[in-house]
Amino acid sequence: MRKIARLTVLLAVAIPFAGSTQEKIDAAMMQKIRNEGLKNSKVMEIAFNLTDMSGNRLTASPGFMRAASYAKTKLEEWGAKNVAIDPWGEFGKGWELEKSYVAITAPYYKPLSAYPKAWTAGTKGLKSAEVLLVTLKDSTSLDAYRGQLKNKVIIIEPANNIPYTPSFKADARRYEDSDLVKMANAKMPPAGGQGRGGGNPGVVNPNDTAAARRAAQFAQRGGGGGGAARALVLLKELAKKEGAAAFITKGSPNSHDGTIFAAGGGTYKGTDPANFLDIVVGIEDFNTIVRLSKAGVPVKMDVDVKTKFQTKDLQGYNVIGEIPGTDPLLKDEVVMLGAHLDSWQTGTGATDNASGSSVMLEVIRILKTLGVQPRRTIRIGLWSGEEEGLLGSRAYVKKTFADPATMQTLPAHEKFSSYFNIDNGTGKVRGIYLQGNEAARDIFQQWLTPFNDLGAKTVTISNTGGTDHQSFDGVGLPGFQFIQDEIEYSARNHHSNMDVYDHLIEDDLKQISTIVAAFVYNAAQRDQKIPRKPMPVPRTPGQGGRGGGGGQ
Repeated sequence: MRKIARLTVLLAVAIPFAGSTQEKIDAAMMQKIRNEGLKNSKVMEIAFNLTDMSGNRLTASPGFMRAASYAKTKLEEWGAKNVAIDPWGEFGKGWELEKSYVAITAPYYKPLSAYPKAWTAGTKGLKSAEVLLVTLKDSTSLDAYRGQLKNKVIIIEPANNIPYTPSFKADARRYEDSDLVKMANAKMPPAGGQGRGGGNPGVVNPNDTAAARRAAQFAQRGGGGGGAARALVLLKELAKKEGAAAFITKGSPNSHDGTIFAAGGGTYKGTDPANFLDIVVGIEDFNTIVRLSKAGVPVKMDVDVKTKFQTKDLQGYNVIGEIPGTDPLLKDEVVMLGAHLDSWQTGTGATDNASGSSVMLEVIRILKTLGVQPRRTIRIGLWSGEEEGLLGSRAYVKKTFADPATMQTLPAHEKFSSYFNIDNGTGKVRGIYLQGNEAARDIFQQWLTPFNDLGAKTVTISNTGGTDHQSFDGVGLPGFQFIQDEIEYSARNHHSNMDVYDHLIEDDLKQISTIVAAFVYNAAQRDQKIPRKPMPVPRTPGQGGRGGGGGQ
């Protein structure tokens, strides 16, 4: 069976693609990469160290620095060069949760699963407080509560109190063949559209719920100008002034059955004061408190939250390392692979995005183990600040390649080949998004051929949004994200307390590592760089990308 499998790979690579230039693919190296990636993998060992051993990896937190130090140590151990925990500019304050206890104490005792939002303050000791249910319509509605907030736990009555309804859909799913066919057949939209990363990204994949979720959270981060949004800001200011204990917030609609989605609730800028404590609970517990309060039953709670801010070092950091190129003519050209190393605080960021970071570290391990001497330099980037708006990768791109605001390029821009990214969870690779770069289609189809038997066949003109490949695409550099089965990503893991090691799928991560290693190797060995789209226009103020600080 092994001989037949290998023969299949060799024959597949040898078949030309009609109407395309035949790629020079080293079939023997493809087989070596398969063997090392699928049979001798260390990806789960790497993931264990980035998750269970490091804790959550909120940007600028101790957990992030533990993970960054581990990544640097392993890259050096494997023989990578120019390895550094690389400062990219000012990020802001670090934040760490040191203690959290939340419980109902009347009309009966019940401990709650609850998660403070990042960059919010603590309680300065145990607070035993009554719940105050607030109906918030606009700023004038605050008048009814002035002078009543001291030592209260504040819950805002939902404007649309939609009851919890069970889901009849499985949390985990893989792409059906019909989904992949639709993606492969997607067409380019009319020229001139601007994506959030800059440039024309191609049509966004309608099946990409992960990108849709990121877009919704980006919109939330932008805030709203409506009366209720302004009233909420004023209410928090009033609560802090009068000495309230905390806010209790309902999680997203997916915060049920023990899963709680909680991200940022405060600003991380170094000069800004700490935001008022905001604690997220599941929908079931939130609705219980609301029902009791509306029935006139006094509800009391114990809240004891301790948070810590780090203000000595406001820099943000990426992890960078290289396998230097060896070809006299091509060694100064660069192929990059990367993923974001940071996470949110509720889980240990296993699928978002220790999975991607573990894969990229595993790719370097595979290539170094095989003794690869690439023609071009292969460079890994593990980014921070992705969750706050692609901050680490954008800053790296700006200082290394080009300024997206002006599109003024640096010398390294011309010598850049391609960037490959993983950031859609633990699901195996099913293909790759072209980001609107039609000229790369035939190349990637041929590169995928040796791995068609692993389920990776689809090349789509579409784009998946909201992750670090857009930092490169935004300055005219070929940046790509792979198509992945989303598994439980949007339903259960993404920014939740369930985003932990147990939700990683080992065989899928082995498959991803193998395919990414092959793509990186092929890009490094190719005679030409990956084709480029036209340069984007300079970005106008307020245009493009995920911005903002720490919204959920």
